[in-house]
Amino acid sequence: MNDRNVEAAVDHWGPRFVRAGVDMNDFHRTVQSIDRWEDWLGVWEALGDVHAGLGQEAEEKGRTVSAGEAWLRAATAYHFAQFVWVLDTALSRPVHDKAVAANYRANELLGTGLERVEIPFDGASVVGNLRIPRGVDSPPLVILIPGLDSTKEEFFRNESAMAARGMATFSLDGPGQGESEYDLPIRHDYEAALGVVLDALIDRGGFDHTRIGAVGTSMGGYYAPRACAFEPRVKALVGISGPYRIVDAWDGLPELTKQAFIARTHSTNEEDAIRRLTLLDLTGVLQNLAQPALFITGELDRLIPWEQTEQQARESPRGTFVNIANGNHGGSDYPYLVGPVVADWIGEELG
Repeated sequence: MNDRNVEAAVDHWGPRFVRAGVDMNDFHRTVQSIDRWEDWLGVWEALGDVHAGLGQEAEEKGRTVSAGEAWLRAATAYHFAQFVWVLDTALSRPVHDKAVAANYRANELLGTGLERVEIPFDGASVVGNLRIPRGVDSPPLVILIPGLDSTKEEFFRNESAMAARGMATFSLDGPGQGESEYDLPIRHDYEAALGVVLDALIDRGGFDHTRIGAVGTSMGGYYAPRACAFEPRVKALVGISGPYRIVDAWDGLPELTKQAFIARTHSTNEEDAIRRLTLLDLTGVLQNLAQPALFITGELDRLIPWEQTEQQARESPRGTFVNIANGNHGGSDYPYLVGPVVADWIGEELG
């Protein structure tokens, strides 16, 4: 492991892989076998294929739970193969498609009731996964909003935590995210997409539309408070390690993150991306955020300085700020602190 990009991926996001469901032993074996960033996609795809094979084998033997668990491991491996690997879309998109398919197969086998929902938006579509807990009459709904390089396929554990507390979830690939990124670039006014999503989901039904919350992570921690300041149908929100003004953090971002921003803003170069990202600024927005809002991050976050997330809380009329001591970006090295706090808080606010 001599490549600076490989080292950066491991250094910045290692705990996140494990939190999302990658076996720690798999993680170490896999990253230690990669000497060049160019090889990252293929090596992680190969790991996904191993677990997909285990899933198929378990299915053939009628071992439904083991099969579902194996397909989940396959989905996370495929996801992390391409999460910030933007060297060649012709190579990465088929791996992304594998992650999507594996996640659906896992949920089908595990009986979660997950449903795919495609919603027309801006000449294309945004895509999300709706999961309504069984045996709960008219549950509240939590919109799960990814960041720059997370997608709905990374949210199985988040969905399960909400379901265990009687909440439905809608994991959303919005503009510039997941399946939607190929046709729709990142946009600062995420409320445009969120409003269309809420219209479609409320028409669909199956949950209590008077009790809707939102949880956004990383760039989702910008999108959630921004959108909710303009969307009163959302009654409470959580922003995790979100930026106040992303361009102020640009110089300190890993090169991999900068390249992902260039790709997902549909920019031609770094200068073009920075110009577009200048619009992602919460100045003058958060005073209009009427809902209760929890902002949480790690004090050692090296991607988005904790002060940016704290500023979000300070400017929100009903904002609360939690800074995890020694925590990293998203608090992924303390999942047993962040996860329960987020799920319990949003559940209590939605009632």
